[in-house]
Amino acid sequence: MDLNTLRHSCSHVMAQAVKELWPEVKLAIGPSIEDGFYYDFDKQTPFTDADLQAIEKVMQKIIVRDEPFLREELERPQALGLFQKLKENYKVELIETLPNQPISIYRTGKDFLDLCRGPHIASTGQIKAFKLLSVAGAYWHGIETNPMLQRIYGTCFETQKELDEYLKNLEEAKLRDHRKLGPALGFFDIYHEEAGAGLVFYHPKGAILRKIIEDYEKTEHLKRGYEMVITPHIMDVDLWKTSGHYDYYRENMYSFTAEDKEFILKPMNCPGHILIYKSKTRSYKDLPIRLFELGTVYRREKAGVLHGLLRVRGFTQDDAHIFCLPEQLSAEIKGAIDFVFDTMKVFGFDKVGIELSTRPEKSIGSDEDWQSATEALETALKEKGLPYEVNVGDGAFYGPKIDIKLKDALKRTWQCATIQCDFALPKRFNLAYIDASGKEQQPIMLHRVLLGSLERFIGALIEHYKGELPLWLSPTQVLLIPLKETVLSYAQEVKNKLANQNIRVEMDLHNETLDKKIRNAEINKIPYCLILGEREAKQQQVSVRKKGSGNQGAVDLDKFVGDLINQIQEHK
Repeated sequence: MDLNTLRHSCSHVMAQAVKELWPEVKLAIGPSIEDGFYYDFDKQTPFTDADLQAIEKVMQKIIVRDEPFLREELERPQALGLFQKLKENYKVELIETLPNQPISIYRTGKDFLDLCRGPHIASTGQIKAFKLLSVAGAYWHGIETNPMLQRIYGTCFETQKELDEYLKNLEEAKLRDHRKLGPALGFFDIYHEEAGAGLVFYHPKGAILRKIIEDYEKTEHLKRGYEMVITPHIMDVDLWKTSGHYDYYRENMYSFTAEDKEFILKPMNCPGHILIYKSKTRSYKDLPIRLFELGTVYRREKAGVLHGLLRVRGFTQDDAHIFCLPEQLSAEIKGAIDFVFDTMKVFGFDKVGIELSTRPEKSIGSDEDWQSATEALETALKEKGLPYEVNVGDGAFYGPKIDIKLKDALKRTWQCATIQCDFALPKRFNLAYIDASGKEQQPIMLHRVLLGSLERFIGALIEHYKGELPLWLSPTQVLLIPLKETVLSYAQEVKNKLANQNIRVEMDLHNETLDKKIRNAEINKIPYCLILGEREAKQQQVSVRKKGSGNQGAVDLDKFVGDLINQIQEHK
């Protein structure tokens, strides 16, 4: 049984139950989504937790009745008249946007019907395991000036075992929520009221975590032949008109006017990298040219879609653009894929999903270029023996792409890395190189990110590790706890020795008990505590307490430092 069909059918059963309980409620839409389904309702009073339980009970009765899903086709005027009579104004609006051709509806039970193109399962009795999860607000069509509807989310599986596992993971996900863990650990905050929604403020520990990630990325890019660049945050509107972003991305761009000229707060880094490529004449001997930037971009996201670090209005991408010869394209794509996998492994993600996204409805460039670009990406995946799914119509407006989605400890997918093949922008900007015969030729351009948005990746890291970051990523790696004032001198000696080896260390001098200090270290998820007393000072040792493993006993200070350095270098 197709899971999407099952879930969509379950959303219809939920709508039927709502109408049985509150006949005056108006129906909007109810699709299946990645982890379940939802349905939007226009109800004058808010749904409560007790309401969800009542809806579930009526749904169970509908399922027990095993009512068939009956499909009918109506002529457009007939369908309009039917839903006008039912006073389902949202359905009427939907029908008015449809072409003048037969329109399908589905009926269940005595009275319930819904506008739907289907398909559905045979009957309600095929629904075996479902759960209503939450209620949220949702603007009709996602437009803020439209009515605010109530969206009930639910999920549905073929078996109760699958549902139970999903619900267990859902509870675990709440404990891992980066929106709670991040501020609690002193990593970041988003001051909605004071500064505006979707803007991230990194606190000292979060800034350290970000620096660790950035330093790693800079080192690895330089090793692999990339050159670092930095581009401005604002650029003339004409640049974005040339690139096509102004026509295809305008609603997501911030703009302002100064000295009678319009400027764009950059939503992408690619036009800036293109200008750097164009800054001088390039020879075929210079290619490939790989430009890399940790570039901060800004996108005008609607308030309703903002979500912690995962969807923000200002974020930094580990953006690279590769300009290469046609005969270099395959190797560059494969090199980018290898770079993604190597990087994900270092950060502790060893499972990924891969999608090949093809030409969208709105796009630029010729059919021939799109075919060549798509074939280049697909051939690279096949030659590397990587399984992938085709995501039809989800490419960038300028070219197809490979999306590599990491999977976390709860098997959830996170969109991070992408590799996009672009023949269109080099044409629009008249990019060229001089070939061996002295003639101008057009390079091929690859757009590429590894982690994608650093903000989203940090959110994924926090949730993957439940805030307990590996030693090499922990903002504070060691906490020193001197037991008496008489050992403060030794404690400072230990601190200096660790700091001189670039180990991030803090000292707890608060007037609290040892147990309280250890408990605080556990709450703050610090990997190591070193207990320092007179015996440790006399013998040049440290008593080690490792998070999650408890007391490790006393070891020589030099040995502890050496072991720690090895763990950090191995990215443990």
